[in-house]
Amino acid sequence: MDLFGVLHLDELSHGLANLSMFPYFDMAHYIVSVMALREQPGALEVSRVSPIACWFSSMLFCFGGAVLSGIMLAEPAIAPLSNSTSVLLASIIWYLVFYCPMDLVYCCAALLPLRLVLSGMKEVTRTWKVLGGVTQAHSKYQDSLLVMIAIGWARGAGGGLISNFEQLVRGVWKPETNELLKMSYPTKITLIGAVLFALQQTHYLPLQKHHLMLIYTIFTVVNKSRMMLTGSSTSPFAGIESAIYKTLFTGCSPYAALTDDIKRACIDNSTTDTATCTSTTKESSENGAAGNHTPVSPDKGQSGSLKAKEESENAETSCKKTD
Repeated sequence: MDLFGVLHLDELSHGLANLSMFPYFDMAHYIVSVMALREQPGALEVSRVSPIACWFSSMLFCFGGAVLSGIMLAEPAIAPLSNSTSVLLASIIWYLVFYCPMDLVYCCAALLPLRLVLSGMKEVTRTWKVLGGVTQAHSKYQDSLLVMIAIGWARGAGGGLISNFEQLVRGVWKPETNELLKMSYPTKITLIGAVLFALQQTHYLPLQKHHLMLIYTIFTVVNKSRMMLTGSSTSPFAGIESAIYKTLFTGCSPYAALTDDIKRACIDNSTTDTATCTSTTKESSENGAAGNHTPVSPDKGQSGSLKAKEESENAETSCKKTD
């Protein structure tokens, strides 16, 4: 693009595209991921009770995207753990974050200036992961745009997409936290990146790869820093999402009339039952106020009188016999 040449950003985009993620950027990704796990409710208790479960959860946080994308491409799910150097580095960071004496590593990494730097470096790795997933899917399914988007999304946000499975490792079952039910900001921004890189890979987006990488990386880093500094969790796409949702998914339902009829019938029935119960209660209260006596049925009255008459006759007969 001419704009990149005018602003002298072409060399910067090429430098960013050739930047190596190992070891510094990968280390930042591992630190932020393990810290996110530690800040989950109950994670510290699990780390004391079962270090193995805690370690396995940390590996899912660090390598969840590669595991999920591998499963979707019918590759071994354990393949991401074959890189012994990366697994060893992630394991060392896991131990220091959870078990360092006096929590020195966690306390230092939790300081806002350092955490800003680490989070920005993690966002840089997100670009490479999304692009790597799209490129990997394009090598096998060149004409499938949907597959490239799905693999790029899974590669960049797999840790969030498999969060329910990771919670099961720690003995927690919360199906309502499914990312597909309520997507978080990292999942949304990763999906947008997967769409953009897939469109660029299939030449539907007239933009060079390194230029798109620079634009996407700058946007994610700046927006993540803004959210951390302001303490806001609101997505920058909230207005657009609300407009699209209200336009496409909250229209008049074709069953609205039927639903209203059912509601009216239920309301009428409940009103009738309430009125009947009220009248019955009122009558019983009036009877109680009149004398608090229970009415006697005619049959019971007749049987009582006959019994009294027989008793009187028997008494008279006994008297005559006595005389």
